[in-house]
Amino acid sequence: MSKYRNIVFLLMLLAFAPKISAQLNTDRITAIGRNALYFEDYVLSIQYFNQVIHLKPYLSEPYFYRAIAKIQLEDYQGALRDCNAAIERNPFSPGCYYARGYIYRQLNRLEEAEADYTEALRFSPENRTYMLLRADTRAQMKHYDAALEDIAQMLKREPQSASVWGEKGHISILKKDTMTALEAFEKAAQYDKTNPAVWSALGVTNLMLNREDEAYVQLTQAINLGSKWAGDYINRGIIHYHRHNYRGALSDYDQAVKIAPREADCYYNRGVMRQEVGDYNRALEDLNTAISLDPERTEMRYQRGLVEMQLRLWKAVTRDMDSLIARYPYFLPAYYLASQAADKQGLTKVAYQYRKKAYDLEQQKEEIQSQQAAQPNTDLLIADAQPQKKDHRKEFSSSTAQEQTDIPDEEQKYDSQTRGSIQKKHQDVVNEPNIILSYYSQDMSLRRTNYYHPLVDKLNKREALPAALKFTSQELTLTAEMVDYHFSNINRLTQQTDEAPSAILYLARAMEFAIIKDYASAVDDCTRALLLANTQLEPIIVFCRANWRYRMMDGDNELILRDYDHVLTLQPDFSFALYNKANILCARKDYQEAIRYYTKAIQADNDFAEAYFNRGLTLIYTGENEKGLADLSKAGELGIYQAYNLITRFK
Repeated sequence: MSKYRNIVFLLMLLAFAPKISAQLNTDRITAIGRNALYFEDYVLSIQYFNQVIHLKPYLSEPYFYRAIAKIQLEDYQGALRDCNAAIERNPFSPGCYYARGYIYRQLNRLEEAEADYTEALRFSPENRTYMLLRADTRAQMKHYDAALEDIAQMLKREPQSASVWGEKGHISILKKDTMTALEAFEKAAQYDKTNPAVWSALGVTNLMLNREDEAYVQLTQAINLGSKWAGDYINRGIIHYHRHNYRGALSDYDQAVKIAPREADCYYNRGVMRQEVGDYNRALEDLNTAISLDPERTEMRYQRGLVEMQLRLWKAVTRDMDSLIARYPYFLPAYYLASQAADKQGLTKVAYQYRKKAYDLEQQKEEIQSQQAAQPNTDLLIADAQPQKKDHRKEFSSSTAQEQTDIPDEEQKYDSQTRGSIQKKHQDVVNEPNIILSYYSQDMSLRRTNYYHPLVDKLNKREALPAALKFTSQELTLTAEMVDYHFSNINRLTQQTDEAPSAILYLARAMEFAIIKDYASAVDDCTRALLLANTQLEPIIVFCRANWRYRMMDGDNELILRDYDHVLTLQPDFSFALYNKANILCARKDYQEAIRYYTKAIQADNDFAEAYFNRGLTLIYTGENEKGLADLSKAGELGIYQAYNLITRFK
């Protein structure tokens, strides 16, 4: 099995050698990108597809593959733009419509999703995934009959498909046609007897029909087949509870909590059962946990109020009932319970007011019923059925979109920090730091920012400094040996400047001081260098001085801004000075002016990843979420993978 050249080298080659890039085989680059996509290295794959798009922007495929990677990173707006671009270039690809339909579903644009699935089916009418997703989308739109028509078409082709029968059952449940759902799930069980999800669905449906004996057998069958779905234990626990088998119920609820410790229903049902057997303290613990996990479920406060009454927590009862009444003003039991709590506290008038309100509502019962006023469900909570093994409603299949499973027979090495669903890895909401000049930098090969300026390039070619200067925002941590080396350089350069001072020697010594974090000495040497510098060296020296002044804890922002303005007077398109100035303005809370300078930096370098990232955060902070998310999407596309976690959180 062969290996490609080093990834970093290839990316640098593509970024900085356009003549060579034009000769590279874009099919080969696409194949590498697809390989990275298959192995869940989404961030890296985007960089490969970026290169193909740069070389051949008229191709549909790289936009499509890049959209798939962005979908996996939950950057739906960015993926939508790429799908649109792919379809514009090739309107006959069913995979593109499937991918865009999925995006529209995630954005709750269901009519557009349905239209795209229909278009995908026009080009690929036998594709079961497209049909299932269209059926499910129609069900979400409450177009149940149309959804069931799709299912009927599939059943003509696959009359023994358990998954299709199961989908018919789920849609029938939504339609409140429980008997049809039961028949569909029975068919699913007939064709797939070993799937616990099928028995789970049968059990839930029978439980809804109050057929507890059948439900108990089916839920037990799901559990015996290895179900890891907490809902199966919750629902069987309900049956145990109704049969007064509290030990069995407690055992099932304990298992449910173990499987799903963040699921409110587990704690709520266990709390109700513990209340029933008089274990009030632990019942209160469970109900507190349930409410903290799902505070919007106000109805759970009624059961907690009953427990609080037993524990003589009268004020807590009043708080819970007031909260419940605010949401369900016609729920009479809440008024009576609040009245009892007020009586216990000696608040006779308050108790009377609660009772009178309940009495008045009782007199209006018929009118209230005619209005179909909402009433809370304070009974045990039935859990949904276990999802099927392939839950096409929640997952996106890149192989289905590509309509192929062949992957190039290549080996790649990946950075674990950038593989997989990196949008789930928490990132702090902080700006990317200033970009400085240094001899050292950490690997930033994924980023597409153009870390280049002709003045710096000319200086490096002169080899007048101990090493080549690099633009970076990620400096390396020095070892003890490296520190010793730079101290010896300072001593050597001091002797040289004493003998024959020059701008380049002062700049060289300033670089050495900055590397060992002696920023005050570095700034002083820059000032000395400026007295001797020519017009080509001057902007580099002033840029460095501004950066090092910023690094000083007591750095004067006005002096720093003045230095950046000096650089921009000499070099108006110096993107890094524009970007760094924007960062200073942002730190000073001058957000609109910061946004203006980030925009100027992007105009100077349209691939300036850090500028997109920081402008995106600033826009979100100032309330312009849509524009901010678009900038974060672009930053992610350009290699700042941390943007994907922030997109997921802010959207």
